[in-house]
Amino acid sequence: MVILVDENDNPIGTMPKMEAHEKAMLHRAFSVFILNANDEVLLQQRANDKYHSAGLWTNTCCSHPHPGEDTLGAARRRLKEEMGMEADLQFVFKFMYKAPFDNLLTEHEIDHVFIGKTDQLPVINPEEVASYKYMKPEDIKLDMEQNPQSYTVWFRIIFNEFYKEIFTHKLAV
Repeated sequence: MVILVDENDNPIGTMPKMEAHEKAMLHRAFSVFILNANDEVLLQQRANDKYHSAGLWTNTCCSHPHPGEDTLGAARRRLKEEMGMEADLQFVFKFMYKAPFDNLLTEHEIDHVFIGKTDQLPVINPEEVASYKYMKPEDIKLDMEQNPQSYTVWFRIIFNEFYKEIFTHKLAV
């Protein structure tokens, strides 16, 4: 189940996740960016059997909070489930986007973006993540310009905003 929201991020109901994606219903989501002590961003490659964006590179983790679950708690939970990691997370910003996919599903989300810092190495969940790597933000930006098809739609949208934000948040490792 996902939390349906209005354009001001106020909850207005719940719906099964697949139905929300089939009907392009606006719902709440979150994205987590983990940086290490070298200010490299931890990217994950989505598992090859994901129902959309399979095999593409994206931010450290992302998902949807459960009904009744606060977004920060959901981000911490999902970081542990997908990447086997824990980190203090700070809210950075939120934004709304709508992105249709070839499989007739649509992501229509208000996405809450969090940043955390840790040098803990990931222990990936292979059902969710195929691989991971650390990259400097400027290298991600360059690679994304040269190979946009290798990255998820939401990551490309977020990263333009995140790139500016990355250096304004002083996070302790």
